[in-house]
Amino acid sequence: MKTNYTDFPLMETKNKSYPLFYPYVSKKSIKSVPNVLKTRWIGQGPLVDKFEEIFKKKFAPTNECLAVGSGTDALHLAYILANIKKNDEVIAPVFTCTATNIPLLYIGAKIKFADIDPNTMNISIDHVKKLITKKTKAIIFVNYGGVPCNLIELKKLKEKYNLTLIQDAAQSLGSKVGKKHITEFADFTIFSFQAIKHITSGDGGMLTFKNKKLLEKSRRIRWFGIDREKKQGGTWENDITEIGYKYQMTDIGARMLLDSIQDFAKIFLHRKKIFNIYKKELSKNKNIKVIDTPDINLSNSYWLCTIILKDNRIKLQNYLRKLKIETNQVHFRNDRYKIFKKFVKKNNFPNMKKYENNYLVIPLNIKISIKDAYYIASCINKFFKYENN
Repeated sequence: MKTNYTDFPLMETKNKSYPLFYPYVSKKSIKSVPNVLKTRWIGQGPLVDKFEEIFKKKFAPTNECLAVGSGTDALHLAYILANIKKNDEVIAPVFTCTATNIPLLYIGAKIKFADIDPNTMNISIDHVKKLITKKTKAIIFVNYGGVPCNLIELKKLKEKYNLTLIQDAAQSLGSKVGKKHITEFADFTIFSFQAIKHITSGDGGMLTFKNKKLLEKSRRIRWFGIDREKKQGGTWENDITEIGYKYQMTDIGARMLLDSIQDFAKIFLHRKKIFNIYKKELSKNKNIKVIDTPDINLSNSYWLCTIILKDNRIKLQNYLRKLKIETNQVHFRNDRYKIFKKFVKKNNFPNMKKYENNYLVIPLNIKISIKDAYYIASCINKFFKYENN
């Protein structure tokens, strides 16, 4: 089957429209950020430390936390701290934002792509089991759209084969397994504060990890390999013993995040309400399946609302666009990109092949009201009513 991709440019949002994404910026930041600009700390400073502390208490109480410049920075540091090296074999999802897998190319790791689970579009654990060999060093997985993977099963595989488990939670801030934070199940977990995530600093990320012994090293490689505390304490000629990067967060970004993290419960609840309206209204339509967690013990964070269609995706997109309702695929299978071709000898992803022409993401953000959600769902249902007559 030929993959059917059509480009749809970003939609103007000046007049009444229904954007796919829209950033949440706390009203408090309008006043607080200019105050940061009046201090000496506009780069990494005390507000970054403060944000790390608050984030740890709220989302990763059993982990260490390191604030960085992006979710991609966090992933790269996670791979380094996990001691993944050139030609090391790792299992990673074929369907994800390319940011998950591109840092593995920085290192030169050997990627073995895993198919999707048709119920969640997360990594298929059945396929992962088939891919594990004596050479496998790590399993990397993504909680697509905010729906957690089966973390209990992944942890069992980690323990059985003595593997490192790395969780890309860029889309799943606030998700839990029962009452446990998702950070409790992986060796490393990363979060993203890119512009359209639940909370944002324009761009930013957080790396969390269980091994406390890695904290000082993580701080060094975040900043050129330099011991920043010693340098600021007056020791300017300390040695650099390992390669580092410039991956730090700024106090400007941290200020925005400190403001918006206070609003997280409100943001989360709003997204949940919109998602549940879509799920309820679209469940009446036999042509549509809404991707959600199949396990009541796994809590969705409602970053995306992805629908699976039997057919007519592009016709539906064109129809909705005329109504100023923006839709897209957002992420694509990574094996379609030339940079990953050497890792794919044959197309062995039957679930991805089945879904790749049929999934669509619909608007879910702070700008979409309850009324808007009912309207969007009714437009989708109306389209299929006309198509089927």
